[in-house]
Parts: sequence; C-alpha cells; structure tokens
Amino acid sequence: MDGQINISQIATLEKPTLCYEFSNRSCQKFVYPLETRIFLYILCSVSSIVTVIGNLLVIITVIHFKQLHTPTNYLILSLAMADLLVGGVVMPPSMLRSIETCWYLGALFCKIHSSLDVTLCTTSILNLCIISLERYYAICHPFQYHSKMTSLTTLVMIIICWTVSAALGFGMIFLEFNILGVEDFYYANIKCDGRCTLFQSKDAATAMSLACFYIPAFVMLCIYLKILYVAKRQVQAIQSVNSELKKEGKATKTLAIIVGVFLTFWIPFFLCNIIDPFIGYSVPPLLFDLFYWVGYCNSTCNPIVYAFFYSWFRHAFRIILSKAIFQTNSSKTVLM
Repeated sequence: MDGQINISQIATLEKPTLCYEFSNRSCQKFVYPLETRIFLYILCSVSSIVTVIGNLLVIITVIHFKQLHTPTNYLILSLAMADLLVGGVVMPPSMLRSIETCWYLGALFCKIHSSLDVTLCTTSILNLCIISLERYYAICHPFQYHSKMTSLTTLVMIIICWTVSAALGFGMIFLEFNILGVEDFYYANIKCDGRCTLFQSKDAATAMSLACFYIPAFVMLCIYLKILYVAKRQVQAIQSVNSELKKEGKATKTLAIIVGVFLTFWIPFFLCNIIDPFIGYSVPPLLFDLFYWVGYCNSTCNPIVYAFFYSWFRHAFRIILSKAIFQTNSSKTVLM
C-alpha cells in the first residue's frame, strides 16, 4: 500500500502544471518561486509607471509651452505618445503574461495586444525616420527648411506614420498574414489555450522585420551619416558665426542619440525574430520574452534622454512640479 501511495505521489509531482487544468488544449505553465514573482512584478510595475509618467511629462511640456510648438517637437510629441501607450497599454498585460507564463485575458485581447505591440514599435521607428528627415533639412538645407518642414507637413507625416503602422500591425494579426502558409503547423504544434505569442512564418518574419526595423534603420543611418558629413563642413560656422546652426547641431546630436538608443534596445529582438523561423523555432520563449522587455525599456529611456540633454525639458519639468504651470500666461514662459 505504501509503495502504491509513493508511486502515486511521484506521478502527481511529475505532472506538468497547465494554464487551464480542465482543458485538453492547455499550454504548460512554468511557475516561478514566490519571491521571484514578487520581484518581477515590482520591477515591471515600476518600469511601466516610470514610462507613463516620463512620457506624460514630455507630452504636457510640448503641448503647453508655445515656445515648443515646432515641427521637431511635434515629432517628439508623436514619439512620446507611442511610448506612453507602450507603458500604459502594452506593458501591463505583457507583465502578466511574462510572470504568470500564461495568457488569461482571452483570445481577442491577445490579438489586440499583439497588434498594438507591432503598431507602436513601427510607429516609433517611423517617427524616428521622419525626425531624421527633418534634421536633414535643418542641417543640410537650412534655407529650404521652413518651406519644406511646415507644421502642416509634419502633421500629415505623423498621420501617415500612425495609419501605416496601425494597418500593418492590426492587418497582419487579424487577417493572420503572420501564419500564412504554415497554418497547419501552427494549429497542430503551437496554438494552445493560455498562449499569446506572435508566431510568424519565414516569409512573414522576414517581411515584418525588414519593413518595421531593418529598412527604416538603414535609411536613418544613411541620413545621419550624411548629416554628420555636412555638419563637419559647417563646424566653423556652427562654432563662431551662426548660433542658429549651433542650436540645430545640438538638437541633431540629441536626436541621433535617441535613434541609437532605439536601435540598441530593439536589435536583439529583431535578430531573434528574423532568425527563429529558419532554425526551427528553437529560440527559447524566455529569451524572446526578455528581448521584448529590453525593447519596451526603450520607451522608458527616451524621456530620460530628453531630461539629460534638453535644458528646456528640465526647466519645464520644474515648472510642472512647482504647479506654476497653472498660472496665467505660463504657456508663454521662455524655457532656457
């Protein structure tokens, strides 16, 4: 009898934990120790909150202060909106999925969440592409800048950026272009109750990675190399003659750093994303999840970059915290 009980106990211990115990299509669940889960919840929550607060400060600053109503800052505003949505809408459900290792929010919201993830990442890099183009005209063609980069032109480009990103993100997920050609394999081997991952065929992963990351990144790098070449030729003018050129040069340097930070944070994910289908989907889910969060942290870092390099942001931050923003004509404050 004792032997039978022991065998039964061993069988129970070896039985894998499932996301849904009463479903025969349930995914397996990895259970972290309680201390690890608490630590991860605190870490991810702090990251999400800092992302939301930091980008909200950027949005309030650009909208409120009239001095900042320029094409460059409208693009920064659009980028901050995308980062705010990452922190407020994408990161909390991702936190539950990563720590619980299961998805409990339903199949429809899984599609919405994945679509938003793709949309906001694409929006960020397309915004950065437009910013690099704006910097190109500011540095390389300063006399054409004000005629080419008007507020209306910038608004139209921002609308196109968000529209294309949403069409790509939601279209790919809801029309299931990501599994086109491998539907049988996906439903037989990948799909299960409690999983919410962006599975892609070889063609989809290649097209997605090229369109959302590699091609825009290549374009940006080419533009900034051109800007760097022209800026070196203008260095004497920037230092001793034209203060406007000097200011534009500093803004270009800061925005180039933001581009560099973005590429650094997202390269690990997109390398795995394009390689995984070609190596039999053997990249560990935990590694994919880690690279997702590394990418999300880019949205946390952008306001920190603004605060470090832009004196006007630090000045605006102090005004907001001191509640001086509620004073009459505070919007006309000259930010140093």
